[in-house]
Amino acid sequence: MSVQLSSHVFAGNPIISRTPKPTDSVSFSSAFQTLKAYFSSHHDTQHASPNFKVLPFRKGRPLVGSSGDSVPIWHLGWLSLEECKVFLEKSQVKLTEYSFVYLGSESSDDVVYWAIDVSDAGDLENELSSRQVSFVDAMSLMVATDWANHLVMADLAIAGQAKALLEWHITSRFCGNCGEKTVPIDAGRRKQCTNESCKKKFYPRVDPVVIMLVIDKQRDRALLSRQSRFVPRMWSTLAGFIEPGESLEEAVKRETWEETGIDVGEVVYHSSQPWPVGPSSMPCQLMVGFLAYAKSFEINVDKNELEDAQWFSREDVQKALTFAEYEKAQKTTAVKVNQMSKGVEKNFNLSLDFNMESGELAPMFIPGPYAVAHHLISYWLNEVGVKDLQGHS
Repeated sequence: MSVQLSSHVFAGNPIISRTPKPTDSVSFSSAFQTLKAYFSSHHDTQHASPNFKVLPFRKGRPLVGSSGDSVPIWHLGWLSLEECKVFLEKSQVKLTEYSFVYLGSESSDDVVYWAIDVSDAGDLENELSSRQVSFVDAMSLMVATDWANHLVMADLAIAGQAKALLEWHITSRFCGNCGEKTVPIDAGRRKQCTNESCKKKFYPRVDPVVIMLVIDKQRDRALLSRQSRFVPRMWSTLAGFIEPGESLEEAVKRETWEETGIDVGEVVYHSSQPWPVGPSSMPCQLMVGFLAYAKSFEINVDKNELEDAQWFSREDVQKALTFAEYEKAQKTTAVKVNQMSKGVEKNFNLSLDFNMESGELAPMFIPGPYAVAHHLISYWLNEVGVKDLQGHS
């Protein structure tokens, strides 16, 4: 089984692509001024609030709803500015313009999108029970998403961007230069030190991670590995962080050598993917995918990094794609998200059981279509033929 996506999961954010340039009439600066004026004046709730949509988050989980029963589809639980203000006032949470993080805007209909962390507020689900919404973690939404549905994929990308920005604010509360507190500026897209003698500005940090499928082109095999944190039977590509002063290609070679003892020659870029579901200490990760061609083949696993690493034949990896029931996992998780939004199930543990069609456990499986590793492997199986590998120099 191979799933073809127009863009990787968490990529293709439509708000970013349609947001006017800062020099245009609708920008984050003008939007923030409108928001600030809304809170600085004693706003009369009888009058319409600005055309802002707000996406609440609780402990990194976006507010979502779900529709449909047989094949439920989740959607983001946007609130109006007035709905958000009323709810937080009931929860006795002081709401200011600094509570919001700007996500983008659409000049065509003058809609401005914001995110807000309501972790310290009351029970928003009960307040909005008629709308059937709940806070669901992004990892579950990633699996529950119908990857062929462009609208849901767009919602997932928006949720990923918002989650990354909000968690960056949490991890950057103090100045790394002098230790004083920081405050949001530029509608939450930047932070600045409050120390008058410092005033250092901070920008959201993106941590690149190289994801590499190492290929033995002579014998038509792929190098896959297991980490101790993986669920049973799951194998994936190698991965690693970039060192200071290092290129992406150099990181691929170094990480492969350190973890498996394999010497890599040519490194070929494939694609990249935003990854806002990594550790909270690194909320803005970017997975950069490569194909790497092995020059040596004897494996020497670094047990501090990996549990195991092995060469797998094309036939072995093809079976892992053929029998892994990703669609089944997607539908099962979508039903659970639907139950959460209706209050039937408050939480659940995400457990992916990929089974063979015969009902027996598959010997191995690889990450689902939501991971760039899946598409590296799928590309090797379906696009890079034997002749291409043998003729590659």
